[in-house]
Amino acid sequence: MRETSAVITLTTDFGYQDYYTAAMKAAILRISPRATLIDISHALPPQDIMAGAWVVKNVAFDFPPGSIHLCVVDPGVGSARRPLICEIEGHFFVGPDNGLFPLIADGKPLIAREIINPDFMLAEVSNTFHGRDIFAPAAAHLSTGIAAERFGPLVETPLYFRWAQPISDDEGIQGWVNHIDTYGNLITNIPHKLLPQNGQTALKIYAGTTILKSVDRCYSSVTEGEPVALIGSSGMLEISVRNGNAAELLNVRKGMTVSVVYQK
Repeated sequence: MRETSAVITLTTDFGYQDYYTAAMKAAILRISPRATLIDISHALPPQDIMAGAWVVKNVAFDFPPGSIHLCVVDPGVGSARRPLICEIEGHFFVGPDNGLFPLIADGKPLIAREIINPDFMLAEVSNTFHGRDIFAPAAAHLSTGIAAERFGPLVETPLYFRWAQPISDDEGIQGWVNHIDTYGNLITNIPHKLLPQNGQTALKIYAGTTILKSVDRCYSSVTEGEPVALIGSSGMLEISVRNGNAAELLNVRKGMTVSVVYQK
């Protein structure tokens, strides 16, 4: 018997202006009135699957085993893309088959099932709001202990995306900006463990036209308005501006190169 949890997290790109998030919560609570609903984010850039995956993967596995994560960033709503339930390390993820869940898994084993059983959907399914009509009811039924097998068959080949990996050699590291957070911090795909650990290797970090000569401990290591490189809460190299917006100040966008060059 699987471990169950009444915790359902919600992550969407719906914003806060409209009724969409509330409608999903209403659909959940009609089925599972004792569910604990926790918002991860509803302010993701519209249709940005990578941003959704980055935000969810950095917090989802901190919740209790058996938690259900409703993730609706769905540029293909109404198309032939499949609705999925995915299990990753004892957590359940509900949403569209658009590459989001393999990015969240980030190499962890993933079991995917297609949601086809109409017993676990609303009676009328619209073409434009599967978050309310398919995904929210599925998450609610899961939270009541319904086995994932009852929703539909296994999916052997979900749409699969991978994170770009940094390139490392004796001269340095080339990485990319994976995510830009609400403060404008540039979060790279360069993990802390890939950087020199001896504290003696001189380096230069290039982000756009900016050159930084060290990895500092915190934002206040520099004066206000100055850029700083540090290891953020995700464990990745991050380029920030103290009390400022690094993405705007340095004119850097997601996907741009960040290089660490070792100095002889």
